[in-house]
Amino acid sequence: MIYLDNAATTRQKPPQVIDAVVNAMTTMGNASRGAHGSALQASRAVYDARCKLAKLLGCPRADHVVFTCNSTEALNIAINGTLSPGDHVISTDLEHNSVLRPLYRLEAERNVALSFVPADKQGRPDMSAFETLIRPETKAIVCTHASNLTGNMIDIARVGAIAKAHGLLFIVDASQTAGAAPIDMEAMGIDILCFTGHKGLMGPQGTGGLCVRPGVEIRPWKVGGSGVQSYSKTQPEEYPTRLEAGTLNSHGIMGLSAALDFIEATGVDTIARREEALMRRFYDGVAGLKGVTVYGDFTQAHRAAIVALNIGNMDSSEVSDILSTDYDIATRPGAHCAPRMHQALGTTEQGAVRFSFSWYNTEEEVDAAVRAVADLAEG
Repeated sequence: MIYLDNAATTRQKPPQVIDAVVNAMTTMGNASRGAHGSALQASRAVYDARCKLAKLLGCPRADHVVFTCNSTEALNIAINGTLSPGDHVISTDLEHNSVLRPLYRLEAERNVALSFVPADKQGRPDMSAFETLIRPETKAIVCTHASNLTGNMIDIARVGAIAKAHGLLFIVDASQTAGAAPIDMEAMGIDILCFTGHKGLMGPQGTGGLCVRPGVEIRPWKVGGSGVQSYSKTQPEEYPTRLEAGTLNSHGIMGLSAALDFIEATGVDTIARREEALMRRFYDGVAGLKGVTVYGDFTQAHRAAIVALNIGNMDSSEVSDILSTDYDIATRPGAHCAPRMHQALGTTEQGAVRFSFSWYNTEEEVDAAVRAVADLAEG
């Protein structure tokens, strides 16, 4: 199979990721749940993974790296834990439902007001709107780093500067960029950075987290066992325990830790250049084909390694199914959990076929995908 659905999950992982998970499952106890050797080993290994993520993502303190099961959980923790009734939030048309649905629920249940930075027909946000939409009651800006549909990237540092100038919280969804693009939450002015482990970080599914700037207060979204302060009726106040109720996925975190070692040894810049080169090779091959419509802004100097397209009036699911059954190429069709982006692109009925690339893809696979699209376009 030619696997080009890496924006959903990277299927091929560094071999050491698998080895680390297996080793953890056979040797590791429960982190922060005991003083015996296996439990202490788990606690030390989990803390080591926090340190690696803090270094990679520019988080000032390792104890402010909080583990979750994915970026959706991280975003729910961040959004629900910082917003209150009467607050106003600015987001964008580029967002995934992991941002949109928590915001919509707060709009309905807590009277939180929402405004959205509009996107044009190529999925580009109106950057001037971030500032013009600010009100006296605005509490936060919540936005993605890169669209999971078009690959368009937002100038996060620019938005962070706007948020800081107006005293707003800045919450960023880095699902498509963590591990695959340089991120420095301090330099970019990010207060809360949410990430998942199974995409650009090349770790196991069931891993993710959020990095929290010191001084930012997040109310616990869930409470329960913490391994400390067991007689207290409330969740401990200290990070990361405040936001980590229940047993951690330490086995998965060990796989993620091994993936972080691979990323550090390889270099984020090196990974980004390779993935972008594969993406642009595919784009150059399909953009000029008759009957093929490609979505997104490919004039950007840097973007996520994603190309979304349609072929004539064919339903995106039909195209993706043919690519899978006839060409053994895995893609993602449909709405991609990004309804506002499809509305901006005018593709709510047809959807789009998304091709997304990773470090482990090859030029030969890209060329085979181009040929397949050309075949379908010629009909």
